[in-house]
Amino acid sequence: MSNSANNMLSLTALTVDNATAALEHGLAALRAGQTEFDMRNVVAVDSAAVSVMLAWQRAAHSAGVTLRLVNLPPMLQSLTKLYGVCSLVAPQGADAELHHH
Repeated sequence: MSNSANNMLSLTALTVDNATAALEHGLAALRAGQTEFDMRNVVAVDSAAVSVMLAWQRAAHSAGVTLRLVNLPPMLQSLTKLYGVCSLVAPQGADAELHHH
């Protein structure tokens, strides 16, 4: 993992309270050339997390790059399953556990 991937390690929550800031943080990272977001330190999530991750994926797609979301914590994996967006959030199968239903 490149040093630029560590940019997202500061993210500890993906909730409605910080969704706008997290979205902007991720978009800035994408603009800086980061294509892998390590989510290992995210400990608080709600449904806004799914919207933010989908927005990051749309932005990456629009920029012509593939965004990898790795080390999704179990709570975040559960939300992607609940909303049926596993393949949209992690289309390349970076986290195989996302697809165990």
